[in-house]
Order: sequence, then C-alpha cells, then structure tokens
Amino acid sequence: MADTAPDRPVPRRRLAPRAHRSNALHPGAWWLWALGLATAASRTTNPLLIGLLIGVAGYVVAARRTSAPWARSYGAFVKIALVVIGIRLVFAIVLGSPIPGTHLIVTLPEVPLPDWAQGVRIGGRVTAEGIVFALYDGVRLAGLLICVGAANALASPARLLKSLPGALYEVGVAVVVAMTFAPNLIGDVQRLRAARRLRGRPDKGVRGLLQVGLPVLEGALERSVALAAAMDARGFGRTAAVPARVRRITAVLTLGGLMGVCAGTYGLLTADGTTYGLPVLAVGLAAALGGLWLGGRRSVRTRYRPDRWGVRAWLVAGSGAAVAALMIAANSSAAAAALHPGVVPLVAPTLPLLPAAAVLIGLLPAFVAPVPPPAEAPVPARAATRAPRTAAEEKTS
Repeated sequence: MADTAPDRPVPRRRLAPRAHRSNALHPGAWWLWALGLATAASRTTNPLLIGLLIGVAGYVVAARRTSAPWARSYGAFVKIALVVIGIRLVFAIVLGSPIPGTHLIVTLPEVPLPDWAQGVRIGGRVTAEGIVFALYDGVRLAGLLICVGAANALASPARLLKSLPGALYEVGVAVVVAMTFAPNLIGDVQRLRAARRLRGRPDKGVRGLLQVGLPVLEGALERSVALAAAMDARGFGRTAAVPARVRRITAVLTLGGLMGVCAGTYGLLTADGTTYGLPVLAVGLAAALGGLWLGGRRSVRTRYRPDRWGVRAWLVAGSGAAVAALMIAANSSAAAAALHPGVVPLVAPTLPLLPAAAVLIGLLPAFVAPVPPPAEAPVPARAATRAPRTAAEEKTS
C-alpha cells in the first residue's frame, strides 16, 4: 500500500495580506472611517443601533489593532464613555430633565432658588421618562467617544504626522509629542517600580511614590531635552520666504475654510442642518485645502517614503462614509421613528433592519485592511535584570 502523506495544516486564505511597511494602511483612512461611524451615532438615539455601532468599532479594533503602546488607548475611551453616561444620569437626577413625565421614581428635596434662576432647579421630581431620555443622550455621547477612540487605537500618530500638510507640521508635532508623553511616563513608572521590587525595596504607598517620582520626572526632562536637540539638528521650525500677498491669501483661505468645516460638521451632526451641512462642509474643505497647500510653500521639509492612499484605504474610508450617508438618509425615510424612540409615552426601542444593515458595512475594514503582525513575546524577568540600568533607575538604587 502506498505511503500516505502526513496531514499538513491547510493554509488559511485571507482577504487581506500581512501588514508591512510598504502596504500599511494610510492613517487618514482610519480617521475617516471612525468619523463616519461617529456621524452615524450622532444621527440616532436608539440604544440598540448605537450598541451595534460600538460593537462594529470594537470588532474592527480587536481585528486590526497592533501591539504598539498607543494602540491600547481604546479601553481608556470605553471607560471615559461609561463615566460620561454616569455623569449624564446624575445631572438628570440632580438638576432635573426638560422631559415631562408621569412615572414618578423618587422625589428629592428641592433647593429653593432666587427668581432670576427661573427654569433651573436642584432636586425635585425624578421621573422614568427623564431618566430614559438622559440615558439615550448619554449613550449617544458614549458612542461618539468610542468611535474616536477606535481611530486613536488604529491610526499611528507618527505616521499621521508624516501625512499632515506642511502648514500643519509644527502643530502636528506638538500634538504627537503631547499624546506620546503620557504613555512614556506610565512606562517609566512601571519600569522603575519593577526595578525596585527586584531590589527588595518598597514600590507602593507614599514612600514608594516619592522615591519613584523624582527619577521619572528627571527621565522626562532628559527625554524632552534630547527631543529638542534632535528636532533642532533636523531643521525643525525653519521656513522659506514667501511674499506677503501669498501669506494673506493663505490666512484668509485657511481661517475661512476651517470655519466652513466647523459649520458644515455641526450641520451634519444636528437633525436640522442636513440641508446646508454637506454643501458648507464641501466649500470649507476646498478653501481649507487651498490654504494649507499655499501655506505648505513655507515649509522646507521633505517626506521620506510617504504613505500611499491605495485601494484598501478607499475601501476603509468609503465604508465609514457609506454608514454615515445611509444613516442620514434613514432619518428622512419611514424608519426615522425607529431611529429616535419616544420617551413620552415610554416605548421599548426596536432595531430597524435597514439602518442595522447599513451599520454592518462598517465591518469591512476588519476584512480588507492589512493584518497586523503578531505581538512580540515579553522579555523574561531574568533577562531584564541583566540589562544595563538607565540613569533614571540609578536614582532608585
């Protein structure tokens, strides 16, 4: 009988390739996708739809998040979103709600206020309708925060800085440095506490905090000085000479365009501004891009291997835009009542099928975006003890 070949694992076919430097997704595509989901979340108060949006964002983050330190920020945004819901409910209980209700839950002692504070109260009747209205509003704000947190966890700040126009480079550097300062500070604290534990010294309590705090601050100062020296050596802040007329045109286009973008975005996020929101946003974007292009003539920096906006970036950004567009269209259709469940009288929210199917389009990045490489194994504790100690760690010995 012929020998049979041993069973071999069948390679799993992926729709997306393994991510590397040449095919990495443009960070702007992640932000456009997340802003599309956030726009969709702002167009509804249905907690079922917003929960579905949060689930879509969480699945994409779990499928395409890397092992970088900045990629761990998604959990922090989820916690902040829960805090926002709690604060909104507390405000509704303590300060009251504009929604009248007949289902009384409790009556709190009401603080008498002067006549000039008409319309404001502290305490009083707490109704189920007011609590449900505050809960819907808080869940919508939480959905917006979580969508923004998904973009922070998926888009690399350093690569996003490289993609900024030359006119915004200095501002972008300041933002990226500010965003990376806290993770580096937390990493220093964890490393120094581990070093103190290995040496048998306390790392908790007031004493441990005081003995760790000084080396951490000194390390942050040394890192800031080294960063400033590196930026100065690379010519950061040097600009080319441009005519005064070009500078004035640049300022007018940039400021006018940014004001148009703000007005158009506000129109898209509100129920009454759908008619003027998109045209104003388009005109503002065109003016802002023109101003940024002219302002980039003052920048003398060059880009090394800039990120390309490929087909996958179009698919990722287009999926977020499709979710936002379909949700906006659903507000003017027969499903608009299901997008905003009523609270007077109280009715149970239902999940409309067509808007729910539109939200599921946001899952496309989990299948077309390049797959991140697996996380590296952590360094063993014994190997870490043999590593040379840094200057900040010397302060703790």
